[in-house]
Amino acid sequence: MAKTYEVRTYGCQMNVHDSERLSGLLETAGYAPADTGATPDLVVFNTCAVRENADNKLYGNLGHVASVKAQNPGMQIAVGGCLAQKDKDTITRRAPYVDVVFGTHNIGSLPVLLERARIEAESQVEILDALETFPSTLPTKRDSVFAAWVSISVGCNNTCTFCIVPSLRGKERDRRPGDILAEIEALVADGVVEVTLLGQNVNSYGVEFGDRQAFSKLLRACGEIEGLERVRFTSPHPKDFTDDVIAAMAETPNVMPQLHMPLQSGSDRVLKAMRRSYRRGKFLGILDRVRETMPDAAITTDIIVGFPGETEEDFQQTLEVVREARFSSAFTFQYSQRPGTPAADLPDQLPKEVVQERYERLSALVDEVAWAESRKREGEVVELLVADKAHAGGRKDAETRRLSGRARDNRLVHFQPGDADVRPGDMVITRVTQAAPHYLVADDAPIEVRRTRAGDAWEARQGKTEVRPGAVGLGMPSIGVPAPLPPAPACSVAP
Repeated sequence: MAKTYEVRTYGCQMNVHDSERLSGLLETAGYAPADTGATPDLVVFNTCAVRENADNKLYGNLGHVASVKAQNPGMQIAVGGCLAQKDKDTITRRAPYVDVVFGTHNIGSLPVLLERARIEAESQVEILDALETFPSTLPTKRDSVFAAWVSISVGCNNTCTFCIVPSLRGKERDRRPGDILAEIEALVADGVVEVTLLGQNVNSYGVEFGDRQAFSKLLRACGEIEGLERVRFTSPHPKDFTDDVIAAMAETPNVMPQLHMPLQSGSDRVLKAMRRSYRRGKFLGILDRVRETMPDAAITTDIIVGFPGETEEDFQQTLEVVREARFSSAFTFQYSQRPGTPAADLPDQLPKEVVQERYERLSALVDEVAWAESRKREGEVVELLVADKAHAGGRKDAETRRLSGRARDNRLVHFQPGDADVRPGDMVITRVTQAAPHYLVADDAPIEVRRTRAGDAWEARQGKTEVRPGAVGLGMPSIGVPAPLPPAPACSVAP
């Protein structure tokens, strides 16, 4: 009987992408997913080090699994991800029952480390300081049959004072354009209709091989892939966001009118202290130019409240930008003092109660603006990619008999399928009847239902995915310069 496993993921999209690779590796090595509620033979924690109390949360969860392990001889526990990269030997000192600790640069080593820990009956710690294998060369088990993450780069060259990611994932390394496109073509052949290009800073893509327009060229090249219906990307950085990317978004039909543009603060003084390398005016200027070419684009953001030294005046400037930017949603965070970051040593760390009060005011304004933006969509006809009920259904979808899907601008829409046989991966055109701050509702019968190859793939697999061992030669070159993408046309957006 095959050993079973469970992967628990914390943190950002990069961690989600890594967890898909970990699942693929384990299934290639002969493991099978554990049934819901069953005790797995292996639990893998894929950790995040960015959020406050990430380590306390990890050790609390480890303690719970340790009690299960004590009753199940042979069970193994592995810890990987950013917190493992940061803490290294600390994990096995505080939790000696952990069998394997591995970092962000060597996730491909997990099966070997597990076997070594079993044979030697002692913990294995392997943390590399540099990337060993580009993650996209590893086998994958995707959560979705019809939507996929595609990593275009790893690491980050920025020096934001609040962020520990560059020290954990290293300097930016870019994949060859041809390898990225080959992976996307293979995914499309497998039934995928939507890809999200992934990187810590996607629009600095090409810095490693000296092409400043590489990202816009990559977006346009995605538009030439037959059968690829939707392209998204995350996350860009305002300092690197250029007009040729806006033009590529507007002029490439399968690139979606959606942009996640992290603000972090609306105060120039705080942005300088964060080392964000742009100011309020530049940020708002980018949004203006995006909306000039794509009036219906949905723009989302990240905002940090309570950065060291933030005054009430600074905070008011953030609220002003939120009102002016009209974000469709925002991920808001209370600043957390993370050891190893420059901001952790800054003076004027704010009291918790001050940060909490500002956070609540910001959240209320974000919801107010998002709801106003959502109400503008009432009565609009939208095209939805139907989501897998197991992953994206609303809490009331079952009792209302609604399904869920994502509009082209990535808004979540709960809709009535009527009498139509609608499958995850199919496309539905319907009319929005009601708006809420974080989703839309379409309670009329669909205007059109289009059955897709993605729906066929979902139906054929009955919601299950398969491991693809990666026959296509993807990954990071060790020598040479990537083949150039086709020349980008002149940007039609005024500077």
